[in-house]
Amino acid sequence: MKRLISWGVGVSLIALAPGAQADTLREALLKAYRDNPSIARERSSLRAIDENVPLAKANGRPDVSLTGDYVEYLKQAENSFVAPERQLSSNAQVTVPLFNGGQVRNSVRAAETRSLAGRANLRSAEANLFTNVVAAYNDVIRDEAIVQLNQQNVRVLDVNLQATRDRFEVGDLTRTDVAQSEARLAVAVGQLRGAEAQLVTSRETYVQLVGDTPDTLEAPPALPNLPAETTTAVATALNNNPALAAAERERDATRFDTRAAKGARLPQVSAFVGGNYFNYLNTLGSATVGGSIPQTGTAAQGGLSLTVPLYQGGRPAAQVRQAQARESVAIETVTETERGVIAQARSAFANWQSSLRVIESAQVAVDANQLSLEGVRAENTVGTRTILDILNAEQELLNSQVTLVTARRDAYVAGFALLAAMGKAEAQDLGLDGGALYDPIANYDRVEGKWFDWDDDETPVAVGTRTVDVPAQTPVVAKPLEPELQRDVDTDPANPSVDE
Repeated sequence: MKRLISWGVGVSLIALAPGAQADTLREALLKAYRDNPSIARERSSLRAIDENVPLAKANGRPDVSLTGDYVEYLKQAENSFVAPERQLSSNAQVTVPLFNGGQVRNSVRAAETRSLAGRANLRSAEANLFTNVVAAYNDVIRDEAIVQLNQQNVRVLDVNLQATRDRFEVGDLTRTDVAQSEARLAVAVGQLRGAEAQLVTSRETYVQLVGDTPDTLEAPPALPNLPAETTTAVATALNNNPALAAAERERDATRFDTRAAKGARLPQVSAFVGGNYFNYLNTLGSATVGGSIPQTGTAAQGGLSLTVPLYQGGRPAAQVRQAQARESVAIETVTETERGVIAQARSAFANWQSSLRVIESAQVAVDANQLSLEGVRAENTVGTRTILDILNAEQELLNSQVTLVTARRDAYVAGFALLAAMGKAEAQDLGLDGGALYDPIANYDRVEGKWFDWDDDETPVAVGTRTVDVPAQTPVVAKPLEPELQRDVDTDPANPSVDE
């Protein structure tokens, strides 16, 4: 049971030393957090959502415009005696909205709420990325172990085939025994090639997510704060899951959209002030005799503008109904997301618990099959067991070893998925302190009050790193196999032994 606990609960990832030499899970998560293009894309998407706030506020701010015209009168009317030949004019206008039925206020609140939803979606994207990285990291560890186990199995069967042939030469075994050994070795070689292909696939997936090669991966640390009961997991998930929080924020935003749509039917009041300047460039009245006509002039005006919508072809009602329908969609989305979060938490908890039980039973099976193989080999020396019995015992041991390393992977990934469902698998939870964490609030605070028309950001550049220069992955495994999974290659029936 202590073995199960060590895989299920314990120290936090924060306990990993930042300066570790070998590749650790924390380093893989940090690289993905910093360089993965999918998370960079989500951050850019959130920044675009943040800009909806100043866009909404702009509708309630003054509008200042300046126009200028230069007109050349190419042909005058026959009865026109004072028409100018050319004219230069300019006009300046300032309009300040005073009341627009609450459209601006509700649009701003909707934009602010959607910014909060965007932050929750970014949290969800982080958790999904980290879950995928954890799975890829453990997939590599699992598949490396499976490749080594199959390599070991091929070596054992090869030695066994040589011993079988030697015994056949002296008449101790039959040709059938040799054929059985040859067939089992061929099958083992095929299994090894399949395991190597799977290892290459897992390593390439790791490169895709992390942006670097999985060199020597250390065993992942124990996961922290896993719940003891399903009810605890579900309660925590309902309070902290970012996908559910995003759905709830989006629902709230649609309520403000409905209020803004209703404002289109109310009166609108604005104040305005403007001025204009004209200059006829000394061409006005040049054909007349006597008198002096001003060639230039200025004017100014100001006042209030009231617009009372009486009939708009049914457009406002349609817009309100549309907004209400979208609000209904958002309400149902919250319920749907809540159901999904509950199912996700319960399923992850069940998978985690099941994998822990599989680890326990697989470890018992490995120990028993190691003893069984040793016994079958010993019994073969006295003629009570056949070569096929030895081959079957070796295959049973291999199968139980593969089951053990697979269950370890499944338990860890299911445990991390459970933390993600509970909203406990984000950057701040994992201690990714290799640099400043991305702060979405900082960008919101930077842009929400901006009002200058020329206040642009710098030209965007790529943040995610490319992997085109990362070498293609191979199935070569350099690290040693776990001692408890090792077994002696010596299959001499006179000297049976199994590594402990």
